[in-house]
Amino acid sequence: MGQRIHFVVDPQGWCCMGLIIFVWLYNTIFIPKVILFPHYEEGNISVVAVLCYYFCSLFCIASLFRASVADPGKLTENPKIPVTEREHWELCNKCNMMRPKRSHHCSRCGHCVRRMDHHCPWINNCVGEDNHWLFLQLCFYTQILSSYTLILDFCHYYYFLPLKKENWDVFVFRHELALLRISAFMGLIILGGISRLFYTQLMGIFTDTTSIEKMSNCCEDISRPQKPWQQTFSEVFGTHWKILWFIPFRQRHPLRVPYHFANH
Repeated sequence: MGQRIHFVVDPQGWCCMGLIIFVWLYNTIFIPKVILFPHYEEGNISVVAVLCYYFCSLFCIASLFRASVADPGKLTENPKIPVTEREHWELCNKCNMMRPKRSHHCSRCGHCVRRMDHHCPWINNCVGEDNHWLFLQLCFYTQILSSYTLILDFCHYYYFLPLKKENWDVFVFRHELALLRISAFMGLIILGGISRLFYTQLMGIFTDTTSIEKMSNCCEDISRPQKPWQQTFSEVFGTHWKILWFIPFRQRHPLRVPYHFANH
């Protein structure tokens, strides 16, 4: 079953996502032109370093776009509730629709989302059951790309041999120091913020709780068996194959959960 396209009309989310795309374009254009290609041509680095940077950049932007347009788990009107699962459904007091427990109504999107974690303006979408895995991939590859960029900025000045520049009339070489300082500043800001977010997301998966449940403390009154971490990650990513947890170019297939591990 293909993944449904989900588009949120929110100018604030468009601005936040546009800022992320600007940072990605800035580093994807200037870092190879100022550091990777010149040092590769002079034999200071191998082609593997260049390809790894572009692979990280590709996976980062792919997970960003897929997380932003993927359906997070929006509940349809008049859902068909299996008889055996009716006790696990409840009525939303905002949209007056039946929804599975652990769902939440997003006031910004205007509908309920299955196992909603939070609404993220940086992807202009909710993070729910069906796109949580893409959001985790976005956080992961953003950390790698930011760290890689900072390492290249550092090595360019303190490790690599000086370049034999001849094109001083080219804009990027005349303003090289300013461009790399901007790149390092953006890298530090994004790496610090996304690392904290990624850590909280991982802890939520390990404990099988969403960010909304943590803020509302609704899980303190609920007793359910503790799942192994392999199972919780497999349920989020939709596969038991761990290598596929890192691939954004695929479809997620929900896993069937045993009854004694079912939601509430």
